[in-house]
Amino acid sequence: MSHNILVIGSSNTDMVVQVPNLPAAGETILGGVFQQASGGKGANQAVAAKRCGGQVALLACVGDDSLGEAVLKAYQADGIDVSAVVVDPKAKSGVAIIMVNKDGENSIAVASGANDCLTVEHIEKNKALIEQAKVILFQLETPLPTIEKAIALAAAANKIIILNPAPAQALSDRLLSQISLLTPNETEASLLTGIAVCDATSAKKAAQCLLLKGVQQVIITMGELGVFYMDAKQAQMFPAFNVKATDSTAAGDTFNGALAAVLANQEEIFSCIHFAQAAAALSVQKSGAQPSIPCKQEVMDFLASRPLTS
Repeated sequence: MSHNILVIGSSNTDMVVQVPNLPAAGETILGGVFQQASGGKGANQAVAAKRCGGQVALLACVGDDSLGEAVLKAYQADGIDVSAVVVDPKAKSGVAIIMVNKDGENSIAVASGANDCLTVEHIEKNKALIEQAKVILFQLETPLPTIEKAIALAAAANKIIILNPAPAQALSDRLLSQISLLTPNETEASLLTGIAVCDATSAKKAAQCLLLKGVQQVIITMGELGVFYMDAKQAQMFPAFNVKATDSTAAGDTFNGALAAVLANQEEIFSCIHFAQAAAALSVQKSGAQPSIPCKQEVMDFLASRPLTS
């Protein structure tokens, strides 16, 4: 199966419980609806990229168990090429335990399982997938040496490299210098730069710092404040769409996957950001990670009917 987007990253099964409030340490909260669905930042972004118009291949690792079998069937049903997904007979598939409160805020604990078994050898074995793709999308839920190897190969092949640096962790300047487009949220941008990001002014300072490290383009996602973009020539704040959030679990993943989809189709960067914001705005209005991710037509219809907030 041909692809223009390759996602290298994690695959989990999400176990989601709706709760009135996120529990404090030692507190038990009686929850409401329980939902189980495919998840993991890598797989979420692959699903978002596919639903938003990309031709997508996924390179990930799952366990040889019922959860791994179920998520592979789900990805195939979405039309994602999973031929390179590794099934590790000795590992358990990754699982995320998610609690979501009445305001759509969440608390997440992850048992990485097979995600920790994605190795440099798997990357080298699938070098052809990297060479065939136009856009390669990464996150940080798989081992960093594996990510570093894949990014090095992608950079050598002059691919568009998107890194969503989540979960937040320190990254070397060498790694950052190979990134085409870095997409941290406020917390991740703060960790990478030492600058507390809370508004457009601080976002600009953080983005300037990241550009000095060699990143070509920076997008800082800032929730209800919107999105800040900067490259060597221009900077722009994009206000958020005004929607009521039900569950923000996959908002960032939806943004990144949608962004990759339109970038792969050679859309102009500001149009890509606008589209990705709309996709994320739609996702927070539904529960669950992958069940909340919209298709391209839903995003287009939303853009036609909803203006940005002022």
